[in-house]
Amino acid sequence: MQMQKDKRFSSQNICKALMAARLISREQAQDLLKKENRVRTILLKQKTRGEEASLSREQQADLISFIDVILYLKPERDNEPGKIIDEDLIYSTLAESWKVPYRKIDPLKLELNLVTGTISKSFAAKHLLLPLMIEEGKLIVATPDPFNYEIIKDVEMVSKLKVKIVLSSKTDIEKLISEFFGFRHSIAAAEDLFSSKGIDIGNLEQFVSLKSSDDFPSTDQHIVNAVNHLFSYSFDQQASDIHIEPKRDVCLVRMRIDGVLHTVYKLPKKLHNAVVSRIKSLSRLDMAEKRRPQDGRIKMEKDDKEVEIRVSTIPVAFGEKVVLRIMDPDILFQDLEHLGFFEEDFERYKKLITMPFGIVLVTGPTGSGKSTTLYSSLRMLSSPEVNITTIEDPIEMIHEEFNQIAVQAAVNVTFGSVLRNILRQDPDIIMVGEIRDLETAQAAVQAALTGHLVLSTLHTNDAVTTIFRLLDLGIPPYLIQSSLNGVVAQRLVRKICPYCAQDFEMDTRELADLGLGIDPRGVVNLKHGKGCSKCRNTGYKGRTGIYEIMPYSESLKLLTANGSGLDKLRKKAVEEGLVLLRENGIRKMLNGQTTYQEILRVTWD
Repeated sequence: MQMQKDKRFSSQNICKALMAARLISREQAQDLLKKENRVRTILLKQKTRGEEASLSREQQADLISFIDVILYLKPERDNEPGKIIDEDLIYSTLAESWKVPYRKIDPLKLELNLVTGTISKSFAAKHLLLPLMIEEGKLIVATPDPFNYEIIKDVEMVSKLKVKIVLSSKTDIEKLISEFFGFRHSIAAAEDLFSSKGIDIGNLEQFVSLKSSDDFPSTDQHIVNAVNHLFSYSFDQQASDIHIEPKRDVCLVRMRIDGVLHTVYKLPKKLHNAVVSRIKSLSRLDMAEKRRPQDGRIKMEKDDKEVEIRVSTIPVAFGEKVVLRIMDPDILFQDLEHLGFFEEDFERYKKLITMPFGIVLVTGPTGSGKSTTLYSSLRMLSSPEVNITTIEDPIEMIHEEFNQIAVQAAVNVTFGSVLRNILRQDPDIIMVGEIRDLETAQAAVQAALTGHLVLSTLHTNDAVTTIFRLLDLGIPPYLIQSSLNGVVAQRLVRKICPYCAQDFEMDTRELADLGLGIDPRGVVNLKHGKGCSKCRNTGYKGRTGIYEIMPYSESLKLLTANGSGLDKLRKKAVEEGLVLLRENGIRKMLNGQTTYQEILRVTWD
């Protein structure tokens, strides 16, 4: 690569560009230039493992740039003290100075075949070039060196397209070249090895127990590498789920990020069975069984932490679909204060879960964060003096401080049967994964009445509806009154990206028409995300909870005993301070944490 050959990449010119953008002061620039040679020597030794003497000065300059020196020294921003100058900021500033478009690469928007099929890996790695996409008949190529004109001409000749250069960070391009070309190599090699023609029976005919000559062994090294890449890629993107879906001609790989599914890869259909078999092998599932749904789990390491991956397979029209739920301990075990509770909500919830006995129910649809709330609550309650026992189907995350029991219906180990037995295990706190039937509900009530704190989940739309769900299950009103402490209903909303958040004004009448009534009337200041490289141009980054916390008070118990309807109970609960989900969301919207579109998406009037 020729990064150091263009004068615009000289240490002095880079310092001038950063000073013009008020990222560094003159004193900081002088300090960086003073320390440059010493830092280069350190970085060269790290990169060449002591063999830097055998390299020419030009080769050394290619290996270590002045930008690498800045990143090593981590100077604070002159215009925002306390914030460190990062690589993306340096390159975006240089792009502005050089009048070159800057692009933060979103891996989810790259097409594998275009990235890896335009130029070779060796050429891409040597010159740090990454084809991104074709726009208006031009090939968009990212590079940290936009002035390498001869190489750009070579790419135009090979691709037979006019090339438009965009500037991107060196680290991003090196990482993506390694990942995409490595993954492509594994896929291509697997295709070549098993290219013999055979009948594809991975669709509706899968119920016939025949083996196709296109079924690859799951132990093939290329398949192993491809599956490993899928896992590491999902960790990098902070995905919560991976979907591997067989279609008629391709195998789709989709990832759920911040609650939204993104198509990541389209793999050749002939590789689908091998990828599924590899995942089954890792999760100790029966590889020969393709007619019935199966559940398993994989334990992996991510950043020196154990990550549990829950595996579910099910037969669909064109083969077996696999969904992998990534149970990240950093997500499941959080400080309760950081889940999104407002201060008064947090105090109400903490009061519910610190009662010595009774039932606390967390409700909401799948993917609303119930498991995170329960696990985080248990972690807060856990201590050497307390015996915590959980019954789960399946165990979502192993935690040494809890005694965790997995439901096994095949041997009659159900929520209800285990609940009756664990009362002899001297528990203080019991967590039941889900109350699904009368047997489980009755056992949970009995556990609460005999002096235990029971935490569990239930699928209802809001807090008040939970009372009627328990009645529908067959629990008598007097048992609900004597055992239930309270109910928490919750949803997850996407947070506005802090890097591209913008203020705007909206008339409260418009919000009222949408079902978001706000007093007083007039104009309110709201925020939304414009869309940037940090949030993949979605305007959202991360998620937070909105909550409806309802202590089961004496007046609510009385109304239940009198057979009052849903509306009466809800009205009374609101009088006693219940903040409904939509109102809780509106408050977060007014605080600039989320948008009205998100509130409308996850709540209803």
